Amino acid sequence: MTRIAIIGAGPSGLAQLRAFDSAARKGEEIPEIVCFEKQEDWGGIWNYTWRTGLDEYGEPVHGSMYRYLWSNGPKEALEFADYSFEEHFGRPIPSYPPRAVLWDYIVGRVSKANLRRHIRFSTPVREVTYADGKFTVTVCDLANDHTYCEVFDYVVVASGHFSVPNVPYFPGLEKFPGRILHSHDFRDAAEFAGKRVLCVGSSYSSEDIGIQCYKYGASEVIFSYRTSPMGFELPDAFSELPLLLKVEGKLASFKDGTQREIDAIILCTGYQHHFPFLPDDLRLKTKNRLWPLGLYKGVVWEQNPQLLYLGMQDQYYTFNMFDAQAWYARDVIMGKTPIPSLEEMQADSQSWREKEEASDGASYDIDYQCAYIRDLLTLTDYPDFKHEIMAEQFKEWKHHKEENVLSYRDHAFPSVITGNTAPIHHTPWMEALDDSLEAFLKNK
Repeated sequence: MTRIAIIGAGPSGLAQLRAFDSAARKGEEIPEIVCFEKQEDWGGIWNYTWRTGLDEYGEPVHGSMYRYLWSNGPKEALEFADYSFEEHFGRPIPSYPPRAVLWDYIVGRVSKANLRRHIRFSTPVREVTYADGKFTVTVCDLANDHTYCEVFDYVVVASGHFSVPNVPYFPGLEKFPGRILHSHDFRDAAEFAGKRVLCVGSSYSSEDIGIQCYKYGASEVIFSYRTSPMGFELPDAFSELPLLLKVEGKLASFKDGTQREIDAIILCTGYQHHFPFLPDDLRLKTKNRLWPLGLYKGVVWEQNPQLLYLGMQDQYYTFNMFDAQAWYARDVIMGKTPIPSLEEMQADSQSWREKEEASDGASYDIDYQCAYIRDLLTLTDYPDFKHEIMAEQFKEWKHHKEENVLSYRDHAFPSVITGNTAPIHHTPWMEALDDSLEAFLKNK
C-alpha cells in the first residue's frame, strides 16, 4: 500500500488528514498515513505554551503564540467549507475570537473524525532522504528517546513558516539594559505595563503586539519601520519612526535623526522558511511571498512531485486555503490529478510569479490569492466556500482597520457558509482583558 508521511499537525497537516478522510467517507481507498508532530498536542501555531527557547526535551520551542492574541481578521474569511463555526459552537459567535476559541474550532473538526489516531506526537522529523523512488524519514520519539526510520512513497511538508525567527542586529543591543526579545518569544503583554516599548517592524505582528502592550498598560509604543509606516490613526501614546539605527544605553536613535528613551525592544522582524530536515534538492528556499517559486500550484515540488508543501505562501486566506491545497495534494497522491512536465509546471509557476509582481497594493493581493484558490477549487471536490465574497470581507476588514485600528475587532460579518451574521461581542475588544474561551462565549 502507498504510504504518506505528513510533517506537522497544525492547520495545514490537519487539513491533509481531513482531505484523505473525506475521500475515505466517499468509499475511496486511501493510502496509509502517518503524521509526525514535534509538539505534544495538535493545532500547530495555535497551541500556546509558556515555554520559550528550548522545551523539556531540549528541542527549540515551535510555538510563537502569546496570551491575549485574538484573530486579527474576521473568522468568516477563514471558515471551513465543510464545518462552520456555528456547527461547532452550536450558535453564531462574534467575528473576532481569541486564540483558545480558534484552537477549539480547528481541532473540533478533526476530533469528530477521529483523526488523532494517525498522529505521532512529540516526534520531530530529523531527516528526509530520497532514493529509488522512496523517501526515508528519520524521526525521534522524544518521550522514549528513540530515533528510527520509516519508508514512504510521498511526503507532505506541513510544518509552517512562523516558528524560526529572523533576528537582525542593531549596534548597541548587547549593552541595552532593558528587555530584548523577538516576537517568537513574546508571551504576555502585561509584562510591559508602564514601559516604553519599541516594536521593530511594521507588519501584522508588530501592529498586534504593540497594540496588545498598550491595551495591557504600556506607557508608550514606538513602531520602527524599514520601508513605510503602517499609517493608522493612533492615540498619542503611539508613534511611528524610520528604521532603528543604534541603541546607546536606553537611548534609541532612528534613521531620521529622532532619538527616544525606551525600556524594551521587541523585534517583530518576521520568520524564516526553515526545513533543516530536508536536503538542498528537496528544500524550498523562499522569502514570505504570495507565490514561492518551485511549487506547482503552490503545492507540488516541481523537481520531485512526490514531495508536496502546504501553507507556504504569505497569507490572507488561511484555514480554507490550506484545505484547498490539501484536497489538491490528496488527488495528486491518489493519482486522480495528473502532473504535467517539469517545463509546463515551471511555466505555470512563472506566470503566477509575474502576476504577483504586478501588485499595486493589498486589494490586488487579496484578489490574487482569491484567484489562486479558485484555480485549486476547479481541480478537486472541495466544497465551494464563496471565496470571492470572502475577498470583499477582507477588503472591508482593511477599511475598518484604517478607520480605527483599536476597534476594528468590534465589527461583525456574515458567514458565507451559514448566511448568518455574527453577533457583536459583549465587550469592546480594548476592554476585553480575559481571552479565555469561557469568557468569550458567555452571555452578558
